[in-house]
Amino acid sequence: MMQATMMKSVVLRPWAVGRRWLSCSTTVAQKVAMSKFDNEKYINYEKLSENISIVKDRLQHPLTLAEKVLYGHLDNPKNQDIVRGKSYLQLRPDRVAMQDATAQMAMLQFISSGLQKVAVPSTIHCDHLIEAQMGASTDLQRAKDDNKEVYDFLASASAKYGVGFWKPGSGIIHQICLENYAFPGLLLIGTDSHTPNGGGLGGVCVGVGGADAVDVMAGLPWELQCPKVIGVRLTGTMKGWTAPKDVILKVADILTVAGGTGSIIEYHGPGTASISCTGMATICNMGAEVGATTSLFPFNQRMSKYLRATGRGDIADLAEKHEKFLVPDEGARYDRLVEINLDELEPLVNGPFTPDRANPISKLGKNAQENGWPLDIKVALIGSCTNSSYEDMSRSANIAKQALAHGVKAKSTFTVTPGSEQIRATIERDGIDKPLRDIGGLVLANACGPCIGQWNRQDVKKGEKNTIVTSYNRNFTGRNDANPATHAFVASPEIVTALALVGDLRFNPETDHLTGADGKEFKLDSPYGDELPDKGFDPGEDTYQEPPSDGSSCTLNVDPKSNRLQLLTPFEKWDGSDILDATILIKVLGKCTTDHISAAGPWLKYRGHLDNISNNMFITATNAENQEMNKVKNAVTGEYGAVPDTARFYKSKGIKWVVFGDSNYGEGSSREHAALEPRHLGGMAVIVRSFARIHETNLKKQGMLPLTFSNLADYDKVQPSDKVSLLDLANLSPGKSVQCVLKHSDGSVDEITLNHTMNEAQITWFKAGSALNKMAEMDL
Repeated sequence: MMQATMMKSVVLRPWAVGRRWLSCSTTVAQKVAMSKFDNEKYINYEKLSENISIVKDRLQHPLTLAEKVLYGHLDNPKNQDIVRGKSYLQLRPDRVAMQDATAQMAMLQFISSGLQKVAVPSTIHCDHLIEAQMGASTDLQRAKDDNKEVYDFLASASAKYGVGFWKPGSGIIHQICLENYAFPGLLLIGTDSHTPNGGGLGGVCVGVGGADAVDVMAGLPWELQCPKVIGVRLTGTMKGWTAPKDVILKVADILTVAGGTGSIIEYHGPGTASISCTGMATICNMGAEVGATTSLFPFNQRMSKYLRATGRGDIADLAEKHEKFLVPDEGARYDRLVEINLDELEPLVNGPFTPDRANPISKLGKNAQENGWPLDIKVALIGSCTNSSYEDMSRSANIAKQALAHGVKAKSTFTVTPGSEQIRATIERDGIDKPLRDIGGLVLANACGPCIGQWNRQDVKKGEKNTIVTSYNRNFTGRNDANPATHAFVASPEIVTALALVGDLRFNPETDHLTGADGKEFKLDSPYGDELPDKGFDPGEDTYQEPPSDGSSCTLNVDPKSNRLQLLTPFEKWDGSDILDATILIKVLGKCTTDHISAAGPWLKYRGHLDNISNNMFITATNAENQEMNKVKNAVTGEYGAVPDTARFYKSKGIKWVVFGDSNYGEGSSREHAALEPRHLGGMAVIVRSFARIHETNLKKQGMLPLTFSNLADYDKVQPSDKVSLLDLANLSPGKSVQCVLKHSDGSVDEITLNHTMNEAQITWFKAGSALNKMAEMDL
């Protein structure tokens, strides 16, 4: 694939383009509601176009689509400093979306703000707390029973503060947003890393921590470092076994898990026309796995078609009238350009243990044998927020029908997760679920389930080496089933379904044959499925709770004895002194995702109780001292113990501590608990080679110091027994390095330089103890 660096930081300085800018639209404002649930909130393309015009007049160069949407939502477009990769933009998002696991802490923080109602349309979606085990109805009812306290809290908090509430069983947040809330030109923030799914409808949809969501719900501007823009130009046509998922699997192969950090990925080119709207959403969804701020596609007729199919023809009409603001300008420049020819793109299966290790289907078996990966596929799983559309299910069902015609069923355990109640109801009505069930598929609840580790897996023991293939987005060690020996691979739902029939990584459906029940060999045809249902979508059961116009009389009850919910206590302010002789809690070796810092799975039940969930802090991170998990040396007693227990000991003794880590620290989920927990247990700073975007912001929001080595090799100078001092913090300022002194146990000393990306406002968060503390000081 051809890649080219097109532009550096000078990109946004004025330069002549040799042509005059067209004036913005003067179309008379047409009132179109943002969604059927927001009848008094209207899409404001006029404001978008006005802001774009102001910025274009200032910058005098063509804009990418990402820039149009972002700059169109600037709080102050006339005076905002705009330099890609440097400036901090003050933005006004259109709405906020929260999933139930992160919404607990977000709403607890919002309650602490003392505000009476959210300032922008906001929703909560119950999708993360439903554990997969027996099947949809049984698992859903068990979840309602087990999580009643949390669901009741979220429902009542939603009613009180004006938030829309999607009940358990409604579906996965990103599918619900695509079906109901996303639209071209939207700026949405969501408390989940796969919020970029909405880019399939041409919106800038960004995953954030709960504290960012609280800012926006409180009516404050949202701050984002001005992202660079990576262009992915698609040519050719999607066909055969190649699916939209293969585009992002290839992009992950090219960019790696850190290659998109600080950037928006913008797809463009003639190849986009061959991809459905939900296919574009799949590609944008998994952009989180390369660290991208978000991803998006330009407005086209596939989006218009989807909007009309989901009952939003008025939005489609409006977008068509304002199309020039919803596509990149001719001559728009990218910081990096990647080109992918869809005619040449082969189906990929990425993994194991990382989503950027690409295996072409033609080489998967060979790679597996050479690397000693288990060839036998124990479980094949399709669905999740990445791949659970009507098209995904119908193409997978087409493969199942072909197999059944020859008397063949799945050899692997096979599960199916519909993305929403609407998808579930529609595929049942149209009979699409039947062949999937008939080959042995178990239909799970409309929820995240095994994709996020909510899976009560019983077929293998922990530590048993095995292989699973999924159409999910993330395959870190232990991600799906908490078994570090599970080799998880991600692929399109079509490839996963085909592999399930044979149960072996060596099978290539493009070339290999299966044996039917009659003993005769047959070959699968390329899958086909309808992009959208001919009969329209069936909404299924009504699972939405609309907030009352006045929720002031609604009551909230949080039992002080609850082990699921806990009201927050403000963190202490910085005491004004340097951090001297701090202890190292852990020096993390290798990959450290938010799953390593704050494990998911069974721990999700404690997301509303900061003290209880802090007992999972760093329990799956590898200690560089002994290369073991959850075993660190207590610097006072000399004994080894669990990481959370050791941190609690230090906190009880008033001992300040820090953490050291490697590259792309905090990649993965948006969960702010990975920042809250270290802060709660007495942490002062996290010092690493590099950060993932969301996690670095979350650390800043909670009043911790996120610092990076100026010299990456200094990571190797750090010894777990060192005492660490961070000096001259009283003069902490943007762009100014922090001096660090490492006192080694043998009496020697190393002085190293650390960098940070905090601006003036973010430094005030550190001094106030947290962003929430700073908000409390403001008169809102």
